[in-house]
Amino acid sequence: MRLGLHISNFTWPEGPARLGPVLGEIASAADEAGFERISVMDHLWQIAVIGPPEHDMLEAYTTLGFLAGQTKRAKLLTLVTGVVYRDPGLLAKAVTTLDILSGGRAMLGIGAAWNEEESRGLGLLFPPTAERFERLEEALKICRQMFDGDETAFEGKHYRLGRLLNSPAPLARPRVPILIGGGGEKKTLRLVAQYADACNLFPVPDIDRKLDVLRQHCADVGRDYDEIEKTVLYNWDLGEKGERVGEIIDDLRRLAGHGFTVAHGGLRNAWDTKQFEIFQKEIVPAAEAL
Repeated sequence: MRLGLHISNFTWPEGPARLGPVLGEIASAADEAGFERISVMDHLWQIAVIGPPEHDMLEAYTTLGFLAGQTKRAKLLTLVTGVVYRDPGLLAKAVTTLDILSGGRAMLGIGAAWNEEESRGLGLLFPPTAERFERLEEALKICRQMFDGDETAFEGKHYRLGRLLNSPAPLARPRVPILIGGGGEKKTLRLVAQYADACNLFPVPDIDRKLDVLRQHCADVGRDYDEIEKTVLYNWDLGEKGERVGEIIDDLRRLAGHGFTVAHGGLRNAWDTKQFEIFQKEIVPAAEAL
């Protein structure tokens, strides 16, 4: 089991003036502690389950570019980009740029988007659900094509690109990995089977059924289910003094038994270096053994 640090809260005690230096320290500590990947949300306002929209939030790809300079090993991605926030040609170029400047450590995390309030507030495109999924499928085709170096023009229902030039090409091989977030059984998991290298799910009670649905979609499209990396969101609540370490290791063992190989999660106080010390000494070795 590999571990990911998901940074979703930027409202920290020292405020915006120290946000950059503290974020750099957190990323460096996570990299050294053995987190295999670091992710951020692709939101421009804070989401309700974490705090009010007025809380501090950073734009995702600017942040990931900053994190590339603060880390050496961790893969970098969004959990996940809303497809309608950027045209797919620009998105593929941004992820390629991140991949090159990080030395081949970028991943594309993408989904159909859901935050209508944020989109309406800032004037972003937010069509109905059916159209967002249509755009997601076209964006997946475009990004794969650009990551593969295929410059052929693309003519879709929503996007028309005359030449998919992407120079320089990504460093990642065989391509920048694509992760699709979400557990929708009719559309999202079908797109995972067709286009993705990885999926990201919530640890819901019916998670085995979600995986069975994905397995059936893979069979329907002739895809090897085992080729797809299964990742899961998980909250790294260690407790004040690390008293929950045993419970976390048990949870990771259970998730590994379901077939998950990566757990992404946030730390309650990510600026607390003791948290990273606990991870490095106790959780990382236990996860690697699963």
